[in-house]
Amino acid sequence: MKKLILSVSVIAAIVFTSCKNEAKKDNEPTAKTEQIKDVAMANISFGVRGNCEMCKSTIEKAANSVEGVSKAVWDVDAKKIDVSFDDTKTNEMAIHNAIAGSGYDTEKMSANPEAYSELPSCCQYDHEMAMNQTK
Repeated sequence: MKKLILSVSVIAAIVFTSCKNEAKKDNEPTAKTEQIKDVAMANISFGVRGNCEMCKSTIEKAANSVEGVSKAVWDVDAKKIDVSFDDTKTNEMAIHNAIAGSGYDTEKMSANPEAYSELPSCCQYDHEMAMNQTK
C-alpha cells in the first residue's frame, strides 16, 4: 500500500510540475512579441491645405503611400493631418514631400505646381488659407 501511495505521489508531482512549466512558457515573451515592441512608432500632426472630401482622399492616399506610414487621417475642417509611422523606415519630411507631390501645400512644403494644376477644380484651394486649425 505504501508503494502505491508513493507511486501516485510521484506521478502527481511530475504532472503538476509539467503543467506549471507549460503555463510559464505561455507567459514568456516570444521573439515576435519583442520585435513588435522594438518598432519605433511616431505620431505627428501638421497642416495641409485642401477643400473637400476628394482632397481628403488624395492627401491620405499620398501620406499612406510612404513606406512605414501605418495611418494618415486628414481633417477637412481643421486642415490638419494626423500621421502614425515607423520612424525607422521614414521621416516627417518624406511625408510632407509625398503630400506636396500630390498637389497640396503642407506647413513645410509648397505643392508641386503641375500636380496642383491637375487637381479637380473643387480641390484647387486658396494658397493663403489657414491650416492646422484647432476646433
